[in-house]
Amino acid sequence: MASDGRIVLADSEPTPGDATGIAAVVATLVERILEQGPDNLDVGGIGIGAAGFVDVDRATVRFAPNIDWIDEPLAEAVGKLVDLPVVVENDANAAAWGEYRFGAGEDTDDLLFVTVGTGVGGGIVHRGMLFRGGFGAAAEIGHLRVVPDGRLCGCGQRGCFEQYASGRALVRDARARVESDDPQAQPLLMVAGDGEAITGQMVTGLARQGDPMCVDLLRDVGQWVGEGIATLAAVLDPRVIAIGGGVADAGDLLLDPVRRAFEEHLPAGEHRRIAELRLAALGNEAGIIGAADLARTGG
Repeated sequence: MASDGRIVLADSEPTPGDATGIAAVVATLVERILEQGPDNLDVGGIGIGAAGFVDVDRATVRFAPNIDWIDEPLAEAVGKLVDLPVVVENDANAAAWGEYRFGAGEDTDDLLFVTVGTGVGGGIVHRGMLFRGGFGAAAEIGHLRVVPDGRLCGCGQRGCFEQYASGRALVRDARARVESDDPQAQPLLMVAGDGEAITGQMVTGLARQGDPMCVDLLRDVGQWVGEGIATLAAVLDPRVIAIGGGVADAGDLLLDPVRRAFEEHLPAGEHRRIAELRLAALGNEAGIIGAADLARTGG
């Protein structure tokens, strides 16, 4: 990545099933990109966005829910193979930093980034610094409990934010409408062919075409997102809130109900300055750009 946030060269490889092979895959990608680049390509370090709890040292993944990593010294493992400095950061934190530096938050020094995808993630930039907490695991906003004794979450708790305000929740609720033989679900069933084949992209696509049920489903998710970020804003008081992730591809179909619920549920909203809500600007590249910039600048 260039210093202005441009991705100069890109490549990809599937994540191996065996977590012990990930360092080798990263090293292979680095070597391949170096081979593709010009002779004067200057690479100062490697940034890795990892979906999990990353220790304050930005080197060790303490736990990853979808990869068999526990106390994984990822920076050391990759560094031994590529002979370059390595910085590891939580993937949502990296995306937040990317949006702050080069995207939706580049005109502020105070940003709350919320990613609404399969789950809910986030990152906090305060006074131009990425807020990581005392142990490196701050901003796990998807596990803010919003419904006491609510739906069981993969983290082991019940009622977490992401159980109601995520792509997973959107699909679950859409399938429930199909299984209940709701007549409004017929257009979605015709697209999917089967309730189990429903995806968030299908729901969003039909919502864009004006399908009433799919518009309602996105409105429900937006309502939950808005209520959740109102609670977060009461604690963090951000200037800008950027919303990204796959569900955010729905644009105003999601953002309008988010904004309404946010303003309705923000404590004492009529007596305070209210954060500006924006759609994230960098899409799926936010984490790549943020991780690379953290490796370059240290964040």
